[in-house]
Amino acid sequence: MTATPLAVDGSRGSRQRAVSDFTELTRQVQAAGLMARRPGHYAARLSAAVLAVAGLVVATVLVGDSWWQAAVAAVAGVVLTQVAFLGHDAAHRQIFASGRANTWASLVLANLLVGLSHGWWQHKHTRHHANPNKVDADPDIAMEVLAMTPEKAASWTSRWSRWFLARQGFFFFPMLLLEGVALHVHAIRRVLSPEPMERRAVEASLLAVRLVGTVVLLLAVMSPLKALVAAAVQLAILGFYMGASFAPNHKGMPLLPKDARVDFLRRQVLTSRNIGGGRWVDVLMGGLNHQVEHHLFPSMPRPSLRRAQPIVRAYCEAHGIPYVQVSLARSYRTIVRHLNTVGHPDRDLFACPVTSAYRV
Repeated sequence: MTATPLAVDGSRGSRQRAVSDFTELTRQVQAAGLMARRPGHYAARLSAAVLAVAGLVVATVLVGDSWWQAAVAAVAGVVLTQVAFLGHDAAHRQIFASGRANTWASLVLANLLVGLSHGWWQHKHTRHHANPNKVDADPDIAMEVLAMTPEKAASWTSRWSRWFLARQGFFFFPMLLLEGVALHVHAIRRVLSPEPMERRAVEASLLAVRLVGTVVLLLAVMSPLKALVAAAVQLAILGFYMGASFAPNHKGMPLLPKDARVDFLRRQVLTSRNIGGGRWVDVLMGGLNHQVEHHLFPSMPRPSLRRAQPIVRAYCEAHGIPYVQVSLARSYRTIVRHLNTVGHPDRDLFACPVTSAYRV
């Protein structure tokens, strides 16, 4: 399946049926107890996250002025990505019943432990969840360095940009090595921005402790060159791991035109892609492999997503809604292929069976 514009009948009768469809699915999910909080699961994960970060600090001190710090930094990139997944869960109100408790958990996990901005991420991610893959509405397809839509591709007219456009899929994953730096830059710019921001002082303080503390720690135990290498390795692994976990979820799935009127159930399912595999994939991707279920029920605790999958899939099949699940390797191939062909002028934008079925 390729990423193509999607149009859906927006008549009053169809909208009423669509609302009823999602209401019935919600009833089934709630009846199965899948929206209930999982305090034991998250208590264990939160404790493990704190201990893992503390262990990284101890390991950094013990290794000292050695090139083995690059290995410690690589492990740190993996650990901090897992911590960021927990911050994502908290931001979606998955961990605690209290919204305030979830917010503070996300602030500590994102700003203090990882060095990101909870406020920046929540603002961007909320818009994405409201309009996944919708042109001019989803910030995740409005990237500056890549053309994710035919409209963006058409605006690239220079010889260099057209050369890059035909090969941008091959550059996508190497470019993720810089995503860690970009996320930190976004965090700093957000707290320094004059735009309104809740808890600005808290975010800025936690972020300053994390970033300044990291610099002080690295320079205290190793030479400036080794410190620079360690920081670069950590940021590269963090960015690549996070990007490679989030990318399979929507990239290469159908696009929604900016004037599309699509009901919530179909909007979320048709634009999302699940990644198949065992529970090791759940751990590897922080639950993001169950993207369809996550988008339909954002506050559902992560460990319940796998149990919700057969219910959602069967419901979609019964209602004729295409439900996509592929392997991780296939999703990556799809992303590369989509990015390399998004600017082709001879491409049939309505070739996908999904879009054909829902055209007005």
